Amino acid sequence: MRTAATALVLVLAGGLPAPARAAAWEDVITPGSFGSYGALESEWNYRYPWGSDHNGSARMYASASDHNHVSLSGGVLTIKATRITWDEGTSGADPHLPIRYHSGAVHAKEHVVVTDQFPNWEVKGEFQAPSARGTWPAFWLTGVNSWPPESDVLEFKGDNRNWFNTFRSSSDVSSSVVGVSSPGSWHTYRAWITKVNATDVDIHYYLDGRWVAQHSARNFAGKPLWVILNLQMEGSSGSPGPTAETLYRARNVYIGRTRA
Repeated sequence: MRTAATALVLVLAGGLPAPARAAAWEDVITPGSFGSYGALESEWNYRYPWGSDHNGSARMYASASDHNHVSLSGGVLTIKATRITWDEGTSGADPHLPIRYHSGAVHAKEHVVVTDQFPNWEVKGEFQAPSARGTWPAFWLTGVNSWPPESDVLEFKGDNRNWFNTFRSSSDVSSSVVGVSSPGSWHTYRAWITKVNATDVDIHYYLDGRWVAQHSARNFAGKPLWVILNLQMEGSSGSPGPTAETLYRARNVYIGRTRA
């Protein structure tokens, strides 16, 4: 566990203002959660919080007894998407695309909730992300009780640009689109989320330790957020997607917060 002093140094090094008062730093999910299936399953659930389908053409298949699409090795979580050759109907989520892939997802059991008690949060990880047309990897936060809010820390949509997004509504969105050299190599994606008043937060986004953007996230305070890691396919990333298997890898995923 990091001390409050260590957390403050990290905040200052990242170019953020220092907190007005000292607060205790605590870990919520540590990098060790991908060290074993027991550790994974104590901190994460399989698939999406709402089930197997979302807004692309991949259906999520993963469980404690099925590691074909979500697997662990040497502290690395690998999500594998494979093309199917049979008719599995359409996605149960809008826009109801035909299911053409099986893939995987996990979501954190602990919610991110910015409050007076927990005014600062850090969400980060190291990823090898696919970026070919039709591949749609993501590491993101979304509202538990409603949508929005949403914050996308990693999102590639069929090319080598990462989309750092903050959705305040479907039409009120901040997007900072950043080119990434070799997304399939290890890169670190990070969000620092801090409370600024009774209803609003600021989200600072980083790529490989470099500050990229600050987004104002109105009406995010007090709203619980899921943290999701998934490999969706096609949809916003274009089509047709690849016929060969697609791999998305993650390691050292971390969530921490200050307790006032």
